This record gives sequence, structure tokens and C-alpha cells, in this order.
Amino acid sequence: MGPYQVMALAWVLCAAWIAFVIFTNKKAHPKALFYLFFVEMWERFSYYGMRALLVLYMTSEIINGSEKSGLGYDDGSAYGVYGAYGALVYLTPILGGLIADKLTGYRKAIMWGAILMALGHLAMAIPSLFFPALALLILGNGFFKPNISSLIGKLYPEGDPRRDGGFTIFYMGINIGAFLTGLTCGTIGELEGWHYGFSLAGVGMVVGLIVFWFAQRNGVLGEHGYPPEEAKGKKIAGLPVNMAVYIGSFLILPLIIFMVKKNDIVDIFLGVVGTGVLGYLLWLASSYDKVAKQRIWVIMALLFFTTLFWSFFELAGSALTVFTKNNVIREIAGVELTAANYQSFNPLFIMLFAPIFAWLWVKLSKANFEPPAPVKFAAGLMLLGVGFLVLQLGKGAAVAGAIPGIFMVGLYLFHTLGELTLSPVGLSMVTKLSPAKIVGFVMGTWFLSSSIAHQAGKHIAKMTTIEGNPSPEESLDLCLAVFNQLGFIAIGAGVLLLLISPILNKWMHGIK
Repeated sequence: MGPYQVMALAWVLCAAWIAFVIFTNKKAHPKALFYLFFVEMWERFSYYGMRALLVLYMTSEIINGSEKSGLGYDDGSAYGVYGAYGALVYLTPILGGLIADKLTGYRKAIMWGAILMALGHLAMAIPSLFFPALALLILGNGFFKPNISSLIGKLYPEGDPRRDGGFTIFYMGINIGAFLTGLTCGTIGELEGWHYGFSLAGVGMVVGLIVFWFAQRNGVLGEHGYPPEEAKGKKIAGLPVNMAVYIGSFLILPLIIFMVKKNDIVDIFLGVVGTGVLGYLLWLASSYDKVAKQRIWVIMALLFFTTLFWSFFELAGSALTVFTKNNVIREIAGVELTAANYQSFNPLFIMLFAPIFAWLWVKLSKANFEPPAPVKFAAGLMLLGVGFLVLQLGKGAAVAGAIPGIFMVGLYLFHTLGELTLSPVGLSMVTKLSPAKIVGFVMGTWFLSSSIAHQAGKHIAKMTTIEGNPSPEESLDLCLAVFNQLGFIAIGAGVLLLLISPILNKWMHGIK
């Protein structure tokens, strides 16, 4: 079975799986959840379609007159651009969440972000627009990402035990999109031409935009997501709020382009912004009562551990993709796969296990036996570490510096289980622990962890590179040595978090 047959089978199975999930959960959750499920699915299809191809595209040779031509970057330079892109993708939600909270409301922010991202994905099909395209994607994500998650939180009353299950179903939509795009945009991009893959990602974003517009038009979002009362009739520099935001977005694009090109300055920028944002959050916390203050402290403490988690996890788009290309036997059980296809294993496992986790959290909650968020985070870190150590088991079966693909599948399995105990729980926790008036800003701050993680991941990924033309055996030895270190660090961090979890549980004041 070749890549195209795998792609077609994946679409059929996903359609059946989506129908099953909706049928079995439609009475338990608000109708709006399933519209937003599809919006996020298509948005993630577009995002991960570009992500699956980005480093491969940058590191491919320049071939004049060929649609398969890449940019000819060395691995280190590609990791720099990828790291800066990922860092800014997750940094801009801080501003996007704040703008939605104070000015536009969630709906306008989501629509504007979707439009910018659609333009960015389509621009990726034109080589000369590479950096402007990345800038449009970065800015669009800033408006879209925090606000659709915050809108999901608004669908459930405070204390509703369905909330974690709803976020897990929503999170599964993210990963259905990611699964399909690794097999679709990844296959078409690698085999037919990079720009065809990027264009297909753009089509996915347009579909997501249409679904969200339809949800608003038909009233399924109820009264959620409108601008705050104090923003109505307000003007900025003599312009209506929405117009000022739109114009301001395009004015900031040159700065984003500059930062992606000169990506080393993102280290300094993130340090300054991160310190400022966390300081501002601490200042906000001081204005609340003891309960709200300590709940914000819990969010900030877990930010450290989730940053570590994503720093290692997000190597999937950089060092692990290049490792798969150079040091993995990619055929499994007679099925031929591309390097980009391997990025679909993580979302595949999420589709399989997310319903189980959604059911499990509700079941444990009803039995008053659900582990608190810090314990779930600790388990996620330990599972992440085990995933990296699995690769070492494949070294004994390596052939010419390449390990069997089944060991990469094992890595993604453990990483997925760790992700499911941490990421959707983290999103839900932010909506529960944050004071109502700043939930969008705190959600944006939560994504700061992923921003820092991508930039830190750049430096980790560069540890796996060797100057010159190393042999596959030399490359394999170096990569496995780095991955082993990451595995032990992640497990150690999980143990540390488990030890301090009683203090964090106390500060949560009854929130589970």
C-alpha cells in the first residue's frame, strides 16, 4: 500500500469516526461545541499541513524549474526559522486574547484570525512570499487560537463536570485535522510539489472560516463571544475599534517578518516579553482576593512544567522529522510512508484515545476520584520521557544507521498519552482557575509556554546536527544520545511536580 492509498483510507475512517463521536455525544454537550469542533479541525488541518512540510521544504535542494524545489537551507538555519515561527505563533495569542477581552470580543477576533491565516497559507504557494506568508500565519493565529478555546469554556457553566470532556472532544477535532493533513498535505507536498501541499492547507483554512461564519449566522453560539459593553462605540485614533485592529494588524507585519528572518533576536525578545507578561500577571493577581490570587499562582507554576513538556514535544516538527528522514526505515508492515506522514501518528493516537480519556475524567469525577491537574501534568511529563527512551531500543535493530519505523511509532504513542494527560486538561484548567474578566489574557499567557518552548526547541534541535556530511551511523549515535538525555530530564521533572502537587492542590481551593 502506497501513500495515496493510505491517504484515501484515512479520510474514509475519519469521516466514520467523526460521525460516531457526534452521535454518541450530541445529547451530552452543547450544539455549538460540534460547530467549533469542525472550525478547529479545519484550522488545524491548515496549520499542521504547513508544519509537516516547513522544515522539509526549507532543507530541500534548490532545483531551478522544478515545482519540488526547496529553499536549500542547512538544518541549523531551518531549525532557527522554524523555532522563531513557532515561538511567535504562540506568543501573539497573548495580544490576541487581550484584544478580544477588551475590544472585539471572541467572534470578531476568531474571524479576523481565520482570514489572515487563509491569506498566509495561500501565499506559501509563492516562493517569493515565504516570509510574508509566515508573518500572516503568525498574526492570524494570535487572534484565532486563544479565543476559540475561551469560547469553548463559555459554553459550560462554572463547575459543570462536562467541561473537561468537552475540551477533550474539542482537542480530538484538533488532532483529526492534524492526522489528515500529515497524510494529505504531507504526501502531496513531498511527492508532487511543496507548493501544492501548502495550497491545500490554505483550502482547509477557508473551509474552517466558512463553518464559523455559518455557526454565527445560524445562532448556534447563543450570546457568547460578543464584544464587552464598555467597548461598544469606542474609538481608537479616531477609528472604530474593529477598523483600528485591522489596520494595526497590517502595520505590525513588517516587524514580524524581520523577527523571523533575524530569528536569534527572538531569544532576547521572548525573555523581555515573558518577564513582562508574567510580571503583569503577578500584578493582576495582587488585586484579587486570596483564593483567586493563589489560583493564578498555580497557573504560573504549571506554566514552567508545560513549557518543558512542549520544548521536548515540539521537536516533532524539526529534529524528529529530520531524524525520521535520515535515520528511520520508513516502511512499516509493507506500507510505504514519507517522513511527513510520521507526524500523523500522534494525532491518530489522540483520535483513538481521546474518547477514552474524556470518558475516564467524567467517570472519575463522579466517583470523586479524579486526580488533580498537577498530578495529571506529572504523569504527562513521565510519559513524554519514556517516549524518547523507546528510540534507544531500536538501536540494536538498526540497519546502516536507520532504526525500524515501529520505534518511532512507539515514541509517538507515549508522547500522545502524555499529551492527553496534560494539554486539554491545561486548557480546561485555565478557564476554571482564571478570574472571569481576564480569562482571555490568561489563556494567551498559557500559550506563552509553547512560544518559549519552540524557541528553546531550536537550540535543542541544533544539538542533533553535525557539520559537514556525517555518516548515518554518526548521525544516529548523536541523535539518540540527545534524545536519551531529554527522556531522563522529562521523567525527573515529572517526579518533582508530583512531590510539590499537594501544595498546588491546596492553592486550587477545590477546583479539580
